[in-house]
Amino acid sequence: MAEPSIRPKRRADAERSIARIVSAARALLSSDPNAKTDDIAKAAGVGRMTLYGHFGTRAELVEAALVDALKAGDETLSAVDLTGNAREAMTRLLASSWQIVAESAALLAAAEEVLPAGRIRELHERPVRRMTELVSRGQDQGVFRADLPTTWLVSVVQYILHGAATEIRAGRLAPHDAAEVVTKSVESVLTGQAVER
Repeated sequence: MAEPSIRPKRRADAERSIARIVSAARALLSSDPNAKTDDIAKAAGVGRMTLYGHFGTRAELVEAALVDALKAGDETLSAVDLTGNAREAMTRLLASSWQIVAESAALLAAAEEVLPAGRIRELHERPVRRMTELVSRGQDQGVFRADLPTTWLVSVVQYILHGAATEIRAGRLAPHDAAEVVTKSVESVLTGQAVER
């Protein structure tokens, strides 16, 4: 009779342990893509055996951290109002997107070391779809250029976002300037026009 009550407790303990490990991995890998698994276990307050009991490889751990970051980012971006004029909606989306990308740049670098490119693309499907739909709508509204493919424009926007994150990490772009730099760069690409300073 005691076994049914033990199993749920074990499951709850395991879930809490996994959540701590993923949270620690996300935090450490977001500041250092080369963070060691032992350091992640220590930050999570678990032993190496416990960590490897839940995540058999570094790739599994990094993927779990990336999934967690993407889920949190998606919750933030889902709250952004994308209705109305697509150009104005893009400005609102970028205001939230660039910071999320900047915060997870090192984590993405860690993922690129251990995960196939196809898997990383698959995990980014929701944010890419959101951006693609918005760019396509802007093309239909005549506020974004239609002389280049939508997929190409979305890729360029992603390059700009990731480029800004890289520049911030390298100390070549001040974080307080990034939103304006990103927005003007993206608007220039999407409209085909220089943005007035």
